[in-house]
Amino acid sequence: MMTIEARLAELGIVLPQAAAPVASYQPVVVANGLAHISGQLPFVAGELVKGRLGEDVSLEQGYDAARACGLMIIAQIRAAGIALDNVARVVKLGAFINSTPDFTDQPKVANGASELMFEVFGDLGRHARSAVGVPVLPLGAAVEVDAIIALAAD
Repeated sequence: MMTIEARLAELGIVLPQAAAPVASYQPVVVANGLAHISGQLPFVAGELVKGRLGEDVSLEQGYDAARACGLMIIAQIRAAGIALDNVARVVKLGAFINSTPDFTDQPKVANGASELMFEVFGDLGRHARSAVGVPVLPLGAAVEVDAIIALAAD
């Protein structure tokens, strides 16, 4: 069976460096076998993806931004000292999409993170999810995604 690190290499995925918190919180908290990953912002080529879906960010750019958030979630797991092979299940993703009131494709944007989890973790990456439109996100980000990850018992 292929390791997750080998799977990332096979897919050509290089994880970004885990972002430091921008406020007073922990990026990852493990409790009762679950890793709670704080909301991650989308950095593409080192730049924060800013703007609003339905205004100045396209659906494709939003999808890519959500995928970037997913990459950062995986990077945060690794940075917390959790072996990626200890991911027993991606339980839930919460996707927050900075969007105009008439934009209704939040689920299509959130698919960027969701599809990445399946790509990397296979069936263990299938998860519950919420995809919510919001009027603003920290630092003007286009998307923010948080996660709950079940960990294998040591």
